Amino acid sequence: MSCAHEQNRGKVKVDNNRYIVKGDFSVIYPNTPIFNKQGKLCGVTNPRDMTYIHSYGAEAPFFEGLSKGSLKGTKCENPACEYKGSVYIPFRIYCPDCLKKMKIVDLTAAAKKTARIYTYMVCERSGAFNTLDKPIKFINVKIEGTATILMSYLYLGEPSMGMRVVPIFRTKNPTYTITDLSWVPEGTPQSKLPKGFSF
Repeated sequence: MSCAHEQNRGKVKVDNNRYIVKGDFSVIYPNTPIFNKQGKLCGVTNPRDMTYIHSYGAEAPFFEGLSKGSLKGTKCENPACEYKGSVYIPFRIYCPDCLKKMKIVDLTAAAKKTARIYTYMVCERSGAFNTLDKPIKFINVKIEGTATILMSYLYLGEPSMGMRVVPIFRTKNPTYTITDLSWVPEGTPQSKLPKGFSF
């Protein structure tokens, strides 16, 4: 990527609840021919640089919370809802049963005391743009008192069904994405956490 493009990379600000965009969000680079050993043209590369805007809307408190060491969920408090009191993680804006807006609740303490691996899978390969080290130990985490199960990843150790885990948060240089949350086996010392993460 050229220095000039890097300086003019697409950026977004918010003013009056509107996105104000500035810079290049799509850059096309010259094609490069692909030849076989005999010198026959087989194709071309088509290098592109894209900057996407991913809007969080009402889910922003969840991602901001991760950067501050807090795990947020939501709770239905509609008295007319058949499932009033249900707590959801991943974060949901509206109750899936009554469609009323839910209240944000802090699940950090509950996660530290009760989280267990419900199921897991280990992936040796991953898709494009993955930022996690392989193999990735994907885990489904059940937190006591919640109606749902959260998918995340285990940073240390080998996963097992029912294993007690605690959340860790990327509080230094957060990405404001779901990878700011990870899990480690209960009893893991702070010294074993990845750089930038804390309990």
